[in-house]
Amino acid sequence: MPFQIHIDVLDWIFKGMLIGIVASAPMGPVGVLCIQRTLNKGRWYGFVTGIGATVSDFIYALITGFGMSFVMDLINNNHNRFVLQITGSIMLMVFGIYCFRSDPTKKIHVSGNKKGTLIHNGVTAFLVTFSNPLIIFLFMAAFAQFAFVIPKHPLHMCVGYFSIICGALLWWFGLTWLIDKVRNKFDNSSIVIINKIIGSVVIIFSLLVLIGTVFNLYTFHY
Repeated sequence: MPFQIHIDVLDWIFKGMLIGIVASAPMGPVGVLCIQRTLNKGRWYGFVTGIGATVSDFIYALITGFGMSFVMDLINNNHNRFVLQITGSIMLMVFGIYCFRSDPTKKIHVSGNKKGTLIHNGVTAFLVTFSNPLIIFLFMAAFAQFAFVIPKHPLHMCVGYFSIICGALLWWFGLTWLIDKVRNKFDNSSIVIINKIIGSVVIIFSLLVLIGTVFNLYTFHY
């Protein structure tokens, strides 16, 4: 039993980190803002921008999980869970296609050269991200696919939500590190390329999971 609990917790850590990365990776307004600040102000200003976005995403993740917990009793049987996971896969695939086809450089929040304080950069990034509640639909798709919401399991949920934060911060830390290393070769076309790569990965991942779910090759254990 202790070994099984250990495996379950590791499973929730993996799910949470993956959800955090998926929610943060697309090059939306705050992603472009993070890159701009990294180039114009320095890596840590870009990373603080990511932290502000992470706080906003965490709030929306809590809202999504809290809302979904009320309907989890309706999907306790295998058939309904199967339908929910199929729906989540399709929603993630649609999101990946949108991400691949979009150009995040068309409507961006321009970052000036004036640094300001780290707190100011974090707060403005939070407001930019929080102004887009559509992220809830992405969390709904991810939570459905990963069967992430499990009422009456507070330990798993706390670990999962903490892992979402860790996954998001890991993404922003890695992104700002990479941009800082290649700053002399980075331009708007690079942002579009990154977005297409991210979209392609999400499409492929959601397609594989969809096929695995259909053929009962990919299952989640509670």
